[in-house]
Amino acid sequence: MTGRLQTIKNFGKPSQKEAHQVSTTHRGTERGEACEIRRFWTGLNLPGLIDVHTHFMPELVLRKVWDYFDTSGPMLGGLAWPITYRREEAERVALLHDFGVRAFTSMLYPHKPGMARWLNNWAADFAHRTPTCLHTATLYPEPDTTAYVQEALTAGARIFKAHIQVGAYDPADEQLDAAWGLLTETGTPVVMHCGSGPAPGKHTGPEPVTRLLARHPRLRLIIAHMGMPEYEEFLDLAEHYDQVHLDTTMAFTDFTESFMPFPAKALPRLADLGNRILLGTDFPNTPYPYIHQLQALEQLNLGRDWLRAVCHNNAASLFHL
Repeated sequence: MTGRLQTIKNFGKPSQKEAHQVSTTHRGTERGEACEIRRFWTGLNLPGLIDVHTHFMPELVLRKVWDYFDTSGPMLGGLAWPITYRREEAERVALLHDFGVRAFTSMLYPHKPGMARWLNNWAADFAHRTPTCLHTATLYPEPDTTAYVQEALTAGARIFKAHIQVGAYDPADEQLDAAWGLLTETGTPVVMHCGSGPAPGKHTGPEPVTRLLARHPRLRLIIAHMGMPEYEEFLDLAEHYDQVHLDTTMAFTDFTESFMPFPAKALPRLADLGNRILLGTDFPNTPYPYIHQLQALEQLNLGRDWLRAVCHNNAASLFHL
């Protein structure tokens, strides 16, 4: 495992010459990384990768997210968190294609009422002009949640994002109940950031999700970040509810292992749940290169069949790709 962390620093506006040099360096580094990534999945006899946890959102919103990371905001627990792939939207899409990512998501999320429908409209347009993106939508507890969730499904949404930490809402809020019912009925997966990492929120942790699943046991939930740091509690839920999945986003990497390590005693449970673990990376917001997430999964030594399932086949089956 390389364990390298690529830091991008802003020193003010660069000169044209400096900007060209930086851009050329990025291109050279990323071409090399693309070759490494392609060797990884071709070595597994896969047609590419499917990443269920990548972030694309309106540029103004994304810049604010990056600003939050740059200042190590409270929800990051004071962590230094450089953005490795700080690029324009088209460059980020092209980079995923260069890596051989066959399908990816546009994870986006509201932090206040009145924001979700606007984000969903943007995401529908992004999916329309980006065929490799799985049309993503989001939701928030408010009076019109059910209406705009139905609108998003009618428009072709294939996956939803719920961010309990950022949104600071209870996933079992009654205003969401009918929407969860719609998503359960249609079998639409929901990626939910509900673990208490990197810092706990008002409604994070397994208890609110347990109450939600008691009401909607067939909800196709994808627990983001393997539920860190409550890994074992969320594995309990996946073992109890056969529609609960987990994504690998940032789990097992040197960065995360340094402060929220995955318990070694739980590795056999990962192997047993191999058909419900999905590749997620948090691209472009990782503080290390994309290849490191793949190497971290390989270093678990759970076998080539497990890697093939996690990096491609499970998601291909889930989304009928």
